[in-house]
Amino acid sequence: MSQDVERVYTVNLGKVLLSPDNQRAKRAVNMIKEFARHHLKIEQVKLEEDVSHLLWARGIKHPPRKIRVRMTKTDEGYVLVSKYEGEEESIEKEEEKTEPQKVEPSKVEPEKEEQSLKVEPEPAAKPEPEPKPAAKPEPAAKPKPVAKPEPKPEAKPKPAAKPDDVPEFFKKKDEEIKKKTKSKSKD
Repeated sequence: MSQDVERVYTVNLGKVLLSPDNQRAKRAVNMIKEFARHHLKIEQVKLEEDVSHLLWARGIKHPPRKIRVRMTKTDEGYVLVSKYEGEEESIEKEEEKTEPQKVEPSKVEPEKEEQSLKVEPEPAAKPEPEPKPAAKPEPAAKPKPVAKPEPKPEAKPKPAAKPDDVPEFFKKKDEEIKKKTKSKSKD
């Protein structure tokens, strides 16, 4: 006598990020099951394959932060969790409603209807499949240009110190060193 109860929930899976990255998708599955047990008060929960694919689509390390699901309490005594697609269905219905409104045959004059009926068979016979341009074969993988070794910057000769720039103290030291080297070479 129990009726199928169907509810749509958005399950926040943000806390999945607290678990180790190599176990996140598994944890997301468990979080959805815990959420269903808590909200629908039934211990046995089954996930549809679409929900599982949605959780595992980006791998074990990067499950989605939120997921929109439809939870259905069945007569067999379990909760079935399926992917929610209600928003997409309502968009499609709106598009279907707008298309018939564009063409209103009641406003068209009877003479124009006859002309439009005469014109319609001609375009049906005319359309010929246009020859598609031959697909250009994609060039084979181009070898990557080998990076040329950058030329090593040559050591630039340091500009010789101008005698005016050098303090006198250093001039005297240099002269003493020169004298000493000369004297040693004589010995």
